[in-house]
Amino acid sequence: MGLQESLASKKFVVTSEIGPPKGTHIQEMLADAELLRGRVEGINVTDLQSSVMRLGSLSVCHLLQERGLEPIFQMTCRDRNRLGLQADLLSASVLGIKNVLALTGDYASLGDHPQAKPVFDLDSVSLLRVIKALEAGTDMVGNPLSGAPKFFAGAVVNPGGNPVEAQIFKMEKKIKAGASFFQTQAVYDVGAFEKFMKRAAPFQAPVLAGIIMLKSAGMARFMNKNVAGVFVPEPLIQKMAKAEDRVKTSIEIAAELIKELKGMCQGVHIMPIGWENKVPAVLDAAKL
Repeated sequence: MGLQESLASKKFVVTSEIGPPKGTHIQEMLADAELLRGRVEGINVTDLQSSVMRLGSLSVCHLLQERGLEPIFQMTCRDRNRLGLQADLLSASVLGIKNVLALTGDYASLGDHPQAKPVFDLDSVSLLRVIKALEAGTDMVGNPLSGAPKFFAGAVVNPGGNPVEAQIFKMEKKIKAGASFFQTQAVYDVGAFEKFMKRAAPFQAPVLAGIIMLKSAGMARFMNKNVAGVFVPEPLIQKMAKAEDRVKTSIEIAAELIKELKGMCQGVHIMPIGWENKVPAVLDAAKL
């Protein structure tokens, strides 16, 4: 079953992600993707993550599709205007790519080309509206298409954002614009996530809780200080600080989080950030 069918069947869904390389050597990336075969319902392909120039998401999605894996095409609004975004959506459709995750995107100044001019012609909500228009057979200004695409569109939400009412409002806007599922920012505070899910319950939209593997206590403290809406509780920080084997401890923490979150949401989205080959171990430890 694909992502859409798995969510519709009420199965506990797992997605993960791979990052395209900065260059044309794709063997390691494809090997990481192969490790996920049969273990996840979808593989996000990041779109110039953190505003760093890399191989494009669309081409990598096509490579995964050719190999019988299910890609989730991440699209950010940072680098393309409305013409380019619509063209890439049509391109994705004719390549057989169905799943799209609509993102506004990080500022270009944060990446390795800070001189780049950001576009932001659209944001994630208006991109979702564009997807809906294309599916209805027109471009975003009403011109008819010669053949309409069909997508399964998703969006992101930050359950740790403050105030939570703003996140609920954004989530509702994205659902009205066409989002059919959500992947979240990293979740470490299970209690706060549970409260968020109770607020979001009336929407009846599938939510996949974000799991970012901790690599060190320093990484946890950095996220607490610099990543909005992410809070790593002190006991987890201390656990990483005292770990003799950081990889093993990180896997244990991720697996325990998944077990705790399992009854609260429709699945998890694992973001390994360079530890793609550790995802199967996390799933084994979580008994998934």
